[in-house]
Amino acid sequence: MIGRRAVTGGLAGVAALALLVGVTGCAPAKPEAVPSDDGATAAVTVTVVDNRYEPADVEISVGDAVTWEFAGSMEHDVVAEDGEFVSELMQSGTYTHVFDAAGEFAYDCSVHPEMTGVVRVVA
Repeated sequence: MIGRRAVTGGLAGVAALALLVGVTGCAPAKPEAVPSDDGATAAVTVTVVDNRYEPADVEISVGDAVTWEFAGSMEHDVVAEDGEFVSELMQSGTYTHVFDAAGEFAYDCSVHPEMTGVVRVVA
């Protein structure tokens, strides 16, 4: 015979699993990683550390590159809103992207969405 406590515990577990599936099913998936432009010389370097991008907002010219340098104890990434540049999760190392068009490119960290930045590219 199954006790009331076992049934209640089992129902709680099923409810928690359903909630988890529901929440993760609504979360947007991270776009596929875009390879780093490792051979490019960066006009600007952004440090990724302590749950922030430093500096968070940068301005460059068309054809320039930005390098993100990862330092610290946690993994982060760089994910453009439009998917143009997407790094792997990294704790150390660098990721570089060359910007071939003018515009404003917002990005964040897929793990820490409060980490945001903008690359402004001028003609």
